[in-house]
Amino acid sequence: MVDGRPIGWGALSGLVADASDDNILYAVNDSFYKAQPSIFKIDASSLPAKITARIPVMRDGKPAKKLDLEGITTDGNSGFWLASEGRTDKGIPHGLYRTDAKGNIVETVAFPSELMAVEKRYGAEGITRVGDNLWIAIQRSWKDDPENTVKLVQYNTKTGDWKAVRYPTDAATKGWVGLSEITTYDGALYLIERDNQIGEAAKVKQLTRVLLSDISPASLGGALPLVKKEVVYDFIPDLQAQGGYVTDKIEGFAITKDGRAFAVTDNDGVDDSSGETFFFALKQDGKPLDFATLRP
Repeated sequence: MVDGRPIGWGALSGLVADASDDNILYAVNDSFYKAQPSIFKIDASSLPAKITARIPVMRDGKPAKKLDLEGITTDGNSGFWLASEGRTDKGIPHGLYRTDAKGNIVETVAFPSELMAVEKRYGAEGITRVGDNLWIAIQRSWKDDPENTVKLVQYNTKTGDWKAVRYPTDAATKGWVGLSEITTYDGALYLIERDNQIGEAAKVKQLTRVLLSDISPASLGGALPLVKKEVVYDFIPDLQAQGGYVTDKIEGFAITKDGRAFAVTDNDGVDDSSGETFFFALKQDGKPLDFATLRP
């Protein structure tokens, strides 16, 4: 905050819960603010929730360029792993970036050649950590993906190995359906699956679950197994409850250690958007939804 003024909510595209404080979450902004890539600290204990700090993402002492941050997770050592969605025609690489607690990039991991050989524009849209493995959700189908499937890509931070599985998306009645987020909790991966439609045309804004025990990722470049998903939550009633139209970009999701879940929308920095950012706790029967009750 500067001179007591609050930090605005804009173009937030990924979310993760603090490892120790159940009321603190972290978000990132995407390339709408390309000169200000940032990690935002969110205090969810108040209503409305507040962004209490902005941590600039820095490279060599300057704001990092050529990033389109779409995902954030903790690194287990006070820092973060960030996923950047690449766009080759604009010189933005697909990649993963590890930062320290102050936002300084200390490690860069480029996508492997096997992935880049089938690359399309719509890449990493979320990242989560399961031990030494990072799981990355690819937003839409790439060149080698069968219709209505996308990849969940695994990167091992110790060995450097890359593997993947395919995830089945709902078929789109209009536009497209893809992934916007991935997070892990209690033996499962949770994903935001959404279409790109707004208002009454919006049909798919859902949270799904894939059990880690059912996942056997395979090496890139060959046949990839198809995982089974389970729909566990529908975001459309939450988006309708705000009193405006249903926005298309619900992009951030996190579960705290105590089992509370939060979601946030990307307002595209107000371009071609209502400008509102919706940040809310998931509820069931009017009460906060306890994800400990949704055990696999």
